[in-house]
Amino acid sequence: MPKSRIRKKADYTPPPAKQAQAIRLTNRAWVAPVMLAMFLIGLAWIVVFYVTDGSLPIDSLDNWNIVVGFGFIAAGFGVSTQWK
Repeated sequence: MPKSRIRKKADYTPPPAKQAQAIRLTNRAWVAPVMLAMFLIGLAWIVVFYVTDGSLPIDSLDNWNIVVGFGFIAAGFGVSTQWK
């Protein structure tokens, strides 16, 4: 019976090294103050609404004042995604 051929495997060649790329860090010093301001405005809006029994900050919005307060807080979280 003939002997089967043995396939010669190619020697391992490592992939080419990647060139180091410069990391561009942009100045995002505005993110933290704006984020904290949005959080605090939202929290203050909700607290003022509850403390004044719904007469402030905007009386005509009634219970929608809570949504406005949480909107500021959500905007703060949205701004926080820009923080690096």
